[in-house]
Amino acid sequence: MTPSGGNRTRPGGQETRARILRTAAGLFRRQGYGSTGLNQILAESGAPKGSLYFHFPGGKEQLAAEAVVLSGGDLGARMATAVAAADGPRAAVTALGALLAEGLTASGYRDGCPVATVALEQAGDAGPIHDACAATYDGWLAALRDRLADWGASEETATALADLALSSVQGALLLARVRRDAGVLHSVAERVGTLIEAQLTTATTGGKP
Repeated sequence: MTPSGGNRTRPGGQETRARILRTAAGLFRRQGYGSTGLNQILAESGAPKGSLYFHFPGGKEQLAAEAVVLSGGDLGARMATAVAAADGPRAAVTALGALLAEGLTASGYRDGCPVATVALEQAGDAGPIHDACAATYDGWLAALRDRLADWGASEETATALADLALSSVQGALLLARVRRDAGVLHSVAERVGTLIEAQLTTATTGGKP
């Protein structure tokens, strides 16, 4: 996604822009879109008044869309690394659960998924925020699908199992945040990973041991 204000410069402009964007990404992740105001973003970023619309002429909508791309991309890169290092589906899904649990506990259970908090509010609205959320989820799923294909899954099977894995750990992340207990993330990820590995084995061997 190309920011409409991305080429605008002024002294210290790129540093200010990055600071606003990082601050917004954290607040949207923690509070959601509706509960995060531009004044709070400016105050917490320490950016001068007027700089937000200079760097983000599309206002809050543009800022939120870029924040989703930024934070979702950061997490997506770590997810892809974890999945690439796994030696099988069970290890891959378990690694995803551990990665999400680490971020959740490090934030004191304040930060959930960097996409879901915003996506839930914007699901019914077409526009740049919805598009950013959808593209981010697609990127995460692609990393899982590609790895499942490496382990012999057909395109159809890889798609179905990637959807199962991501939706399961996303749901577990929400439950863990509400309970303030990351154990559910580890437990769900391990069990779902085991199920996926068994299904993939059946699909690739025709049920033969």
